[in-house]
Amino acid sequence: MRATGEEDFDTMSSGEGVIEYPEPGEVVWRDDGGVTCRRWNWRQCRRTALTDETQSVYIVLDLLEPVSDDEANAAVDALLEALAPLGEDVRSARRLIGRD
Repeated sequence: MRATGEEDFDTMSSGEGVIEYPEPGEVVWRDDGGVTCRRWNWRQCRRTALTDETQSVYIVLDLLEPVSDDEANAAVDALLEALAPLGEDVRSARRLIGRD
């Protein structure tokens, strides 16, 4: 959605929790608890942050042209390779949604 500029965004700044507000018209993800993500998925809120206790993660990789499907798959492969050292229990699944 496009933010009005009045939505709470609970984030971190200099190691401290702070409430920020997106710019009016900025694209955000939000739910009833507030903004969960800003700036096209560049900034996440504290409520949905990954921690050492995180057990499950759902990652969406949004890519625009000129990125090809092969490049998208290579990016996922690199991510999974980086996650593999976390342990034997790391499992993954992927789904490529086409452009059309």
